[in-house]
Amino acid sequence: MPETEAAAFYDARPWQRHYGDGIPTEFAPIDLESIADISRRCAASYPRRPAHTLCLENGLHATLDFATVDRLADAFAAWLIREAHLAPGDRVAIQMPNCLAYPVAVFGTLRAGGVVVNVNPLYTPDETRHQLRDSGATVLVIIDLFADKIAAALQDTAVERTLLAGIADLFPALKRTLIHTVLRLRREIPAQPSGTERFTAALAAGKQHGPQNWPARSGDDPALLQYTGGTTGVAKGAELRHRHILANLAQMNAVAGTAIRPGEDVVLTALPLYHIFAFTFNFLVFHYNGCHNILCPSPRPLSKLRKAFEKFPITKFSGVNLLFYGLCREQWFLDNPPRTIDLSIAGGTALHRGTADLWRQVVGSPVLEGFGLTETSPVLSVNPPLGENRSGTVGTPLPGSDVRIVDDDDRPLPQGEHGEIVARGPQVFTGYWRRPDETAHALRGGWFHTGDIGYMDAGGYIAIVDRKKDMIDVSGFNVYPNEVEERLAEHPDVLEVAVVGAPRGEAGEAVVAFVVLRDGSVTEQDLIDFARERLTGYKVPQRIVFRRELPKTPVGKILRRELRGEAQAVVTEE
Repeated sequence: MPETEAAAFYDARPWQRHYGDGIPTEFAPIDLESIADISRRCAASYPRRPAHTLCLENGLHATLDFATVDRLADAFAAWLIREAHLAPGDRVAIQMPNCLAYPVAVFGTLRAGGVVVNVNPLYTPDETRHQLRDSGATVLVIIDLFADKIAAALQDTAVERTLLAGIADLFPALKRTLIHTVLRLRREIPAQPSGTERFTAALAAGKQHGPQNWPARSGDDPALLQYTGGTTGVAKGAELRHRHILANLAQMNAVAGTAIRPGEDVVLTALPLYHIFAFTFNFLVFHYNGCHNILCPSPRPLSKLRKAFEKFPITKFSGVNLLFYGLCREQWFLDNPPRTIDLSIAGGTALHRGTADLWRQVVGSPVLEGFGLTETSPVLSVNPPLGENRSGTVGTPLPGSDVRIVDDDDRPLPQGEHGEIVARGPQVFTGYWRRPDETAHALRGGWFHTGDIGYMDAGGYIAIVDRKKDMIDVSGFNVYPNEVEERLAEHPDVLEVAVVGAPRGEAGEAVVAFVVLRDGSVTEQDLIDFARERLTGYKVPQRIVFRRELPKTPVGKILRRELRGEAQAVVTEE
């Protein structure tokens, strides 16, 4: 197929006919200028409906309704403007797990004209300091469980005010006192560092200031500096504007159609809200629709989710492959599966077909796999909830998105051929914060280059093969780690697996697999023989390394880069 014919195939958007009945094929924005307007609108439309419930592993929980979230966001915004002297465009770092303070801090920051900088609360002081320095944040809101990191993290940063939030902040007084007392007795809450203030005190002070003249914000103003690069290298900030996030919200809302029931759905949020997928999908999409969000601070171990599943009629759920698989291996989950769930979405890492089949068997409804990146706010494609769910694919581009598969010279490839996935659309970011060279490289030719290798079938469904940087060169043959990992994961004794390449002189690279076993006495040779039955010879791992655990990001992505040095050492020993 000539290049012009290949381009014509993508330009025809063949995926539009697969969205399902009644789903618009073109992008239609929602009539909001700022993300903070979501909170205001829902406070008017669903004032007394439950918005966010924090459910702890012991079953203690507390709820904020939509009107209360908006009222508290006003108080925080007033504190930022009047006490912290925040100017429009100033950055506020929010370093918290899922808790009731999180939506208040986000909506309040945006209402005050600030820019949200989500920071992983599990970061080391060095990692936190890098993000604070790079973003130029002047205010930090951090969970008090990690207060002992503050002094080291703030060195040489622009942070002027630091607020400590408790995991039970905004709970009723008796529950709040009980929870925080237990945590202090267990010495899980460090002493409050000098110079810090309490988040609840800031809310009280902001309330005293009363209504403000909120800064006018447009869709083109920055909303988030969302840092990316955690699986591949030093984190860099993707600048996401209000219009980017709102566009992705509109796209997901449109393609979902009647699958989302405004004012009725109950979504369980086990993934961290500081991650872009949970931020846009779990937080904003369901808040916008007046739905009830059940927040869990951590899904590790998985037993921490048990009370949430037992106490609430969950209808929507999102996760990564390991989360779906792990739940289906928990006896408490199998004994009482949440049959109220009618829609689950998988992203972040490849969804194994075996996991998808197991989830459907246990829960009774499918997992729809999607694809996206921080730079795309984040969703680019998903298996349409009202259309065909094609297992092994990440679905079709969202309304208003264009996706192509290109070669190394950015020439469109015919459908079915492997190449880099590039995209453009209203949700695609404008660039990296203070990194013009990287911005120009990522957005060359007007298309965002994802760094992912995949192909598109005749219907416009996308399949991900692997990350371009993770591809392994074995004597001139390309080996995609995802494929090898999925085959090895079919072995009944394999719990987790990660595959990387290690340099091997003139032969290119060696395939090395790191494996966590469930049980059994399987040997390295057993797994190599197992792989030989399922893979072409050059794809079979040369070495199998057994580990008790694999390095992961907080959302469950395996950090292959942390395994490459160990793989090199293993190959060198031979």
